Amino acid sequence: MPARRPRARTIQYSGAASRASGLFSRARAPGIPGRNLLTRLYHHLVSGEIRRILHVDMDAFYASVEQRDAPELRGRPVVVGGQPTQRGVVAAASYEARKFGVRSAMPMSRAVRLCPRLVIVPPDFARYQAVSRQVFEIFRSATPLVEGVSLDEAYLDVTENVWREPLGMVVAQRLKQAIREATGLTASAGVAPNKFLAKIASGWQKPDGLTVIAPGRVERFLQQLPVEALSGVGPVTSRKLRAIGIRRLIDLRAAEAGRVREAVGSHYEWLHRLALGIDERPVRPCRETKSAGVERTFAEDLARFDEVRARVASMAATCAGWLARHDIFCRTVTVKIRYGDFTTITRSHSEPQPTREEAALVRRAVALLARTEAGLRPVRLAGVSVHGLSDAPERPAATSLTVTPRLPFDP
Repeated sequence: MPARRPRARTIQYSGAASRASGLFSRARAPGIPGRNLLTRLYHHLVSGEIRRILHVDMDAFYASVEQRDAPELRGRPVVVGGQPTQRGVVAAASYEARKFGVRSAMPMSRAVRLCPRLVIVPPDFARYQAVSRQVFEIFRSATPLVEGVSLDEAYLDVTENVWREPLGMVVAQRLKQAIREATGLTASAGVAPNKFLAKIASGWQKPDGLTVIAPGRVERFLQQLPVEALSGVGPVTSRKLRAIGIRRLIDLRAAEAGRVREAVGSHYEWLHRLALGIDERPVRPCRETKSAGVERTFAEDLARFDEVRARVASMAATCAGWLARHDIFCRTVTVKIRYGDFTTITRSHSEPQPTREEAALVRRAVALLARTEAGLRPVRLAGVSVHGLSDAPERPAATSLTVTPRLPFDP
């Protein structure tokens, strides 16, 4: 009989015991595992056992759904999005299209230049949401700790699972197979001791990949990673870090803290912990809505201020309607403007008193627009979003209504 592997311990949750009861009170939902599994999960959470975290990401989700439902599209370079003549943007690209350099969020006009044989399919979000619901039901058949990130990806804590399977890799294999059988689609999964590493692992061998970062392999894995792998390091931060000689995660560890803080500000502690492989964030079954908004890319650049103002006012009114439908309020209004040269700026305004009054939100959005160069520079895109959401216009009282946290596919 093979020797039993020792039960290693790793990074513990800070304050796990104080958070656990609230975490599990949100985990119950129809069709998910029951009390015994939740009890075992609780004990793992507070004991500091090595966690087994999965990040599962559907492969080219929108485009794959289209190829599944239209056999003539299979094997062809397919994108989901708007037409290039209408300033369309790529929402998703099949792997055949990605071979030509086509990527999500790319202007469709550029995508067509890269791949003249590109097949453009308009999005059908109702269909994607239906498939997403199938996938998330499969996730919750294994564990109640499922944190949806978007329609096509989620974190799962499978430290304890309905199969009592000790290996996260096996759980991931079973979930991938169930998804394939139920939807005809593939998913890629990463298995690791925390969310940061699991997210990186899921993208390591796409499509239909499965990458496991065992605790004993974490350090070796981290040493391979460029600084851009860190959550929160985009192109601007990357340039700042590389300018001071930080190219890999191990460079960040060794760098003098003061120099790094000058480059990244208050994000230093978070980035430094990630570079060490430390990520204590729990998998939360419900993700609370923190903001909502709407934005539009115009078929032609808007040159006149009054044209942009009318669009922004309409978007602010739409946000007010969303707040009213969900019976919540906001403190902050943000306006986003992208000029014709793709320069993008945002302007925000916060008030101590939450509101959802349409006239007030429109007035604040238009005032923020006046702080931009709209009317002086052509505007390609405009957006309005609301943040600082709360369930009452004043501090919640005993009789206040509460907001039900929403899943990615909820209307």
